[in-house]
Amino acid sequence: MVDQRSIGVALLYLLLFMLLESTLEQQVQQRLSSRIEFTALFELRSSLGLRSRDWPRKVDPCTSWNGIRCENGSVTSINISGFRRTRVGKRNPQFAVDSLANFTRLVSFNASEFLLPGPIPDWFGQRLLTLQVLDLRSCNVSGVIPLSIGNLTNLTTLYLSDNRLTGQIPSTLGRLLSLLVLDLSKNSLTGSIPSSLVSLRNLTSLDISLNNLTGSIPPGVGSLLKLQILNLSSNRLTSSIPAQLGDLDSLVDLDLSSNGLSGSVPRDLRELRNLQTMDFGNNGLQGSLPVALFPSPSQLRIIVLRNNSFSGDLPEVLWSLPELNLLDISHNNFTGMLPNSTVNDNATAAVLNISQNKFYGGLTTVLRRFISTDLSGNYFEGRVPDYAHDNAFLSTNCLQSVSSQRTLTDCVSFYAERGLSFDNFGPPNSTEPPATESRRSNRRIIILAAVLGGAGLVVLLMLLLLVVLCFCKRSTRNHRGIDVGAVPARETSPSPVVEINFSSLGELFTYQQLLEATGDLNDANLIKHGHSGDLFKGILEGGVPVVVKRIDLQSIKKDAYLSELEFFSKVSHPRVVPLLGHCLEREHEKFLVYKYMPNGDLSSSLYRKKSSEDDSLQSLDWITRLKIATGAAESLSFLHHECTPPLVHRDVQASSILLDDKFEVRLGSLSEVVLQFFLCCMQVI
Repeated sequence: MVDQRSIGVALLYLLLFMLLESTLEQQVQQRLSSRIEFTALFELRSSLGLRSRDWPRKVDPCTSWNGIRCENGSVTSINISGFRRTRVGKRNPQFAVDSLANFTRLVSFNASEFLLPGPIPDWFGQRLLTLQVLDLRSCNVSGVIPLSIGNLTNLTTLYLSDNRLTGQIPSTLGRLLSLLVLDLSKNSLTGSIPSSLVSLRNLTSLDISLNNLTGSIPPGVGSLLKLQILNLSSNRLTSSIPAQLGDLDSLVDLDLSSNGLSGSVPRDLRELRNLQTMDFGNNGLQGSLPVALFPSPSQLRIIVLRNNSFSGDLPEVLWSLPELNLLDISHNNFTGMLPNSTVNDNATAAVLNISQNKFYGGLTTVLRRFISTDLSGNYFEGRVPDYAHDNAFLSTNCLQSVSSQRTLTDCVSFYAERGLSFDNFGPPNSTEPPATESRRSNRRIIILAAVLGGAGLVVLLMLLLLVVLCFCKRSTRNHRGIDVGAVPARETSPSPVVEINFSSLGELFTYQQLLEATGDLNDANLIKHGHSGDLFKGILEGGVPVVVKRIDLQSIKKDAYLSELEFFSKVSHPRVVPLLGHCLEREHEKFLVYKYMPNGDLSSSLYRKKSSEDDSLQSLDWITRLKIATGAAESLSFLHHECTPPLVHRDVQASSILLDDKFEVRLGSLSEVVLQFFLCCMQVI
């Protein structure tokens, strides 16, 4: 009888042999066997300027290259998403992917967040017929979408968002019957939504937001029954919302905001029982909301109807939706009173914004369920309960003991139109508003006093300026100044050896690091030619913006830069631009690295014009100008009177001031500081 133990050992060896054979066979299959594809990968590596760290030489691409996947000896997937180019490749990035045509079994190409400036080649739709996933998000792609893309009938995912694509959406995209995801958002596409897209019956996500599309929403979109995400926001679509959208019973997110839609919201949308986000904000929709629009049970979490012309009462069911996180119906003509709700009125993370409507009456317990509320711009009256105080905006109402409310006349008139009486802000009711002339008179007195006080402050500052100028002249005669970044002209004997503590002068940079940060000291990054060196804007490897000063020792005195290093080794002040590091390894060139001041010089900030399209520093009010003058005085006082010996400021990077606890602005030469100080004061008037 055969020993059972021997049989078990034999079976174990057989199992290990089969596993080893399968592993070896899989490794053989994973290795790249096509010489054409091997050459094509290296051509792609060269044309895109990819680093050897990601795609190294002398190894098999299928087993060792990042983002490369192979099957049966052929490349099936290429993913260069987020890769970085070599320094040479960064100089002239292009949409140079011609070698992709040699991959006959390529299923996926993902280059998202990798710069590919230029148009999509037309041959994409003629040679890459096996492609299923094409991801070109945030690649800086330009031009039009090729008509030939419609030939890629195996595509399931097409991402072209966040680029510079122009022209119309090609109707040939309607041939991509296997498509599940179509994302063309954040481009400059024009024209109308092609009706051929209604043929994409397998589509689960359609996002063409943030373009310049016009026309109406095709009713046939309602036939895309598998659609879960529909985002047509931020275009110029007109007409009404098609009732056929109510057939999309799988829809989870519906965003039609920021268009020119008009008419009322169709009742048919009540069938969207899986809907979690409904955003119709910033349109021209009007009428009242159908009561049955929000059926129970409902999964709605976000409802945004702001900036429309809706009117009438708000359906009461909205106050008790169990999953609600945000309800924003601001800037409409809704009216009515808040319900006295006792269901689901515990505080949650929900946010409520019903500002700029016509709600009235008292504040009720329904507000308990919201962690933040904006009730401003309505006609609420009465006392404010304790639960409504925290994180609540209550201005421009008719509430008691709250600042910035409507006038008595306005409140009485509103309530009288509805046959109601106003509570007169708490005191006994009176239909006559108090005299307003005395208020106006008091207001004029306050304004006049403020103007005269400001003028007096200006005169005081001008006198202070004259005193400073006189003192500066006297100090110049009595003291020998040391110019930061230059050797004093009076010195005729050789300078003594300067002892500098380099450990206190920030980081030690290499010459190569600073070349990469400034683009090889490219003229495009040149800020200005300074007195003691050229200033370049740079970005360190960690993304930190800096200013790099290049000091050419062949054009200035060789030990001039030491004076500046000595200054920063001894001086530390909040008004002085920080020195972040230095590079002294080259014989004829020295480099100093400073913190970057993004807001330009003081003069450009003083005269900057206000623009609604510019989010940067705007024109300065007189309070800010006063802060500038104070900061300049502190900086100059420190350099001239607190340093031993006193220092005369000259270099553009040697001091800074703080504007309104937020913005920093560089100061120029001493004469410029004095002039701008004077202008700061004069501009107050």
